[in-house]
Amino acid sequence: MDVVNSILENSTQEKDTRKSTEVNKDVEIETDLGTLLALDYNTVDPKALKSQTEQYLKNLTRDNVQVVINKIWELPIERVDEVIVAKLPKQKFVLPRARQIPKPKPLTKWQQFAKEKGIKTKRKGKSKLKWDEELQKWIPTFGYKRNKAIEQKEWLVEVNNEGKAMEDPFAAAKTAKEERKSKNELQRLRNIAKAKNIKIPKVGLPTREHFPDSQQLSQAMTIARTSTASLGKFQDRLPKEKDAKGIAKQVPGMKRKAEEIPKNLQEEKKRNTNLVDSILKSNTKILREDFSVPKTTPAKVNKDKKKGKKGAKAKGVKKPKAGKGQRNMKHKVGGRKRR
Repeated sequence: MDVVNSILENSTQEKDTRKSTEVNKDVEIETDLGTLLALDYNTVDPKALKSQTEQYLKNLTRDNVQVVINKIWELPIERVDEVIVAKLPKQKFVLPRARQIPKPKPLTKWQQFAKEKGIKTKRKGKSKLKWDEELQKWIPTFGYKRNKAIEQKEWLVEVNNEGKAMEDPFAAAKTAKEERKSKNELQRLRNIAKAKNIKIPKVGLPTREHFPDSQQLSQAMTIARTSTASLGKFQDRLPKEKDAKGIAKQVPGMKRKAEEIPKNLQEEKKRNTNLVDSILKSNTKILREDFSVPKTTPAKVNKDKKKGKKGAKAKGVKKPKAGKGQRNMKHKVGGRKRR
């Protein structure tokens, strides 16, 4: 009988593990099948959560997922390639985004010009390979292994001009390629600066786009004139040309406008505190009496003094030296005056 009872107990335990698809809740679960979302507003049992945390959360999750699956089976269903597919409705609940919506990429200078003129660029084909008659093989039109194919193809260069016979054509081609790369990089940076409304630094060859204002043009002229070794001292000026304002800190050697005298005591105190703060914040070393300036001790004075007719004389005082036999009447020679 004990064996029969144990078998019956095991069978009942197995039946208990298989839960029903029907889920009973005190408060009905709100579902949004468009986003496969279930919102459970029922109260949580704190005792069961503390005593059996993992088991309680697993059971709660299982019941909520079962509710969503039951709702999905109520939707219209199709069979596509031996797979059952359900058509989900439109979402009701709007999920918040973790990041901002990406802004459309701004057009480059060429893309904007092509759009205004109606120029349509040819789309590249799917294949990156191109048949070469010289090498008799497929070579990539761009990207990986392109340079090796060009080196195999252009291993010999014909020089027609006699003046260029001494030049290295391979080195010239390499420098031309580097110039093209640097030009493309500069153009790419200019497109980024134009898209973000950033002022381009005052370097390189200026164009009309860089100086929409006359003040910027005058600043560029002043900086270019003072960039010589003499700081523009010997450079010729245009008629009625004046130095640009507000760039004295950027140009070394340029005269700065003198500061106005403080009007009251508070303004003077504020200016002095700002000066001290700027000195303390800087990395420059400040001379101090403890380690930078050597200390000097005053000479000791003896109390026993011999007084003469002309007063007391301290010990250790040297007499002035005479001309040492080389007397010059034009120059005065130090010495004791005789009467």
